[in-house]
Amino acid sequence: MTGASPAPDSQRPPARANDAVWSECIRRAARGDQQGLAELYDHSSRLVYSVALRIASNPADAEEITLDVYSQVWKLAKDYTTERGSPSAWLVMMARSRALDKVRSRISRSQHETTIETAFDAPAAGDSAEESAMMAESRRRIQTAMQELSPEQRQAIELSFFSGMTHSELADRLGQPLGTVKTRIRLGMLKLRTALSGGVAGGAGGEVVA
Repeated sequence: MTGASPAPDSQRPPARANDAVWSECIRRAARGDQQGLAELYDHSSRLVYSVALRIASNPADAEEITLDVYSQVWKLAKDYTTERGSPSAWLVMMARSRALDKVRSRISRSQHETTIETAFDAPAAGDSAEESAMMAESRRRIQTAMQELSPEQRQAIELSFFSGMTHSELADRLGQPLGTVKTRIRLGMLKLRTALSGGVAGGAGGEVVA
């Protein structure tokens, strides 16, 4: 990505085309095409940086995490399939994993609990109007999906996603059986994945009765 310049706004794809464009970039990277990786970085790095910054709370760490994510993409592109989720969801999960590793090494996780709806709110210098609109659409889709979850599912997912707690730690924290916590997270994440893939949230199963 070094030396890669963001594409002019007039050349950027509309928000609805993101997944198709990013998927093609990943396929090119899987074939060893460095330009494909560079284009993926140009189109999606602000999303990755935003998630990293929200969790790591440090711009320098967020920049390092962002670069680590695309190094990981280069290594794993050949193994990527849509069964792992949309390209944006795949990148977000890698950013989250790298950021949590960084957080665990230097600060207590209690300082990093936040809500999923605000995970993409971190400002990024140089955002174009179209990129801002894309981020706003991502927030809207996540907010809509989160509203479909039960309060129990929502709480378990937020703690799991941003604090890095294990399922056993979550069960202790919430005072619930381990199986109940796992089920809440699994069904809630299915709904979120459906929403982020452009489907209808709520089609992934019913609510868990606490």
